[in-house]
Amino acid sequence: MASVELHKIDFQKFMEAIDKCQGDVFLVTEEGDRLNLKSKLCQVIGLTKLVEGGVVGSAKIVCEKPEDESLLFRFNLFGDKVLEEN
Repeated sequence: MASVELHKIDFQKFMEAIDKCQGDVFLVTEEGDRLNLKSKLCQVIGLTKLVEGGVVGSAKIVCEKPEDESLLFRFNLFGDKVLEEN
């Protein structure tokens, strides 16, 4: 599984992108913890530490499925416009 690094993204739109993913999506912390972002509990625990003012500063994301990785990579580049495509 490859990883996607996200920078300065809109938190609410990012969660919409996660919901569109078909497989598991993990947030990997600097300590090596893997939080499954498809779990609402893990979203609360993992992402609240990353969010400042509604924007995710930086995160390393690992996707189970290549098409989910592609979606999040395009989301990182083009923003929420890719959510309208799917």
